[in-house]
Amino acid sequence: MVWESSSQRQPTSTVDFDMERGVQFRYQSIRTPRARAILQVQHELLRTCRQFLDRVGFTEVLAPIIGPVTDPGIRGADIIEVPFYGKAYVLMTSMILYKQMTMASFPRVYAFSPNVRLEPSISSTTGRHLAEFYQLDLEVAHGTCDEVMALGDTLLSEAIITVRHACAEQLELLGRTLPLPPRQLPRITHAIAIELLTELGFELDPTAEIPWEAEHHLSLHLETPFWITDYPTTARGFYYLRDPGYPEYVRSMDLILPEGFGEISSGGEREYTVEGVTQRMLQTGEDPTKYAWYLDMLQEGIPPSAGFGIGLERLTRYLCGVPHIWECSPFPKVPGVT
Repeated sequence: MVWESSSQRQPTSTVDFDMERGVQFRYQSIRTPRARAILQVQHELLRTCRQFLDRVGFTEVLAPIIGPVTDPGIRGADIIEVPFYGKAYVLMTSMILYKQMTMASFPRVYAFSPNVRLEPSISSTTGRHLAEFYQLDLEVAHGTCDEVMALGDTLLSEAIITVRHACAEQLELLGRTLPLPPRQLPRITHAIAIELLTELGFELDPTAEIPWEAEHHLSLHLETPFWITDYPTTARGFYYLRDPGYPEYVRSMDLILPEGFGEISSGGEREYTVEGVTQRMLQTGEDPTKYAWYLDMLQEGIPPSAGFGIGLERLTRYLCGVPHIWECSPFPKVPGVT
C-alpha cells in the first residue's frame, strides 16, 4: 500500500514557475512532470558519462569540496572562505589543481565535482549561470588538446544518442528535438572567433576572454557544437601551458553549444613545472606564496597532462532545450536569488 496525503498533490506540467518562484519554492516546482523529465534526462547523462569513461580506462575519484586554494581564473565571481581548524580554506570553484595531483597515481581520472562561485547577480539573466553547480572533470596524463577534444567529441555524441533513445518520452514532453552532432566537432581559433564576432558588430579585445553576450551570439550563428582553440596567454589562467612555438598563446580550448546555449566546457594542456607555473603566476598577478602546497607538489614531479571540465547542468539544459539553467538542478542556487 502506498501512503498518500493532500500534501503530496502533483502539479501538472502547465504550472508556470518563473526563475525566482521556481527556485524559492523548489519543493513545489520539483513535483511537476516537467521537472521530473529534466532530472530523468540528467540521470541518463550522468550514467552515460560514467559508463563511457569507465569503458575507456578512466578511474573515478572523489572531488574536494574545500581546500587551501582553488582556481582563481573565474570571471567576476567571488570565492568563499571557510575556517578550517585555524586556517582559512576556500570552497572549490574548480578542482583543476587537484586533478593534476592525481596524475601522480593514475593515468586517467574523472570526477563529478561540486563547485561554488558567487557570480555577479546580473549573471542570472544569462540563463546558464548557477552559484552552485557540478562539473564532469577529467584529466589525461601525457594528453594533448587534440586528444581530449576528440574524447569530448565522442562523449557528447554518446550522451546525445543515449538520451534521444532512453528519454524519448521526456524529450517529447519538453518539446525538444535534439539534433545529432557530427562525430568530429568543428574547431576554430580564438582569433577566427574574434573575426566572426567583429563581422557581427562586436568590438572586442583580441587578447581577452570572449564576453558572455558575444559568445551567445556566436553560439546562435553556428549550427553545431564547436571548439574554440588557441587562446591568448593573457586570456587564461596560470595553469595552462604556453605553446612553445607561439608563446603568446596557450594550449587551451572551450566547447561551445549551438542555439545560443553557449560554453559548456573549458580545458587544455597544463603547466606542470615549478618554473613554468611560477612564471605564469607572476604574469597573471597571482601570489605564488598562496600556492605553497601546489608548488611543493610540482617540485615532487608530476607528468604533463590535459583535460577539461563540462558543466553538467549546462549540458542538461542543452539536452532538454530549456531556457534557464535553474530547472536543471534539483536544488538550484541562482546568483542573487535567495
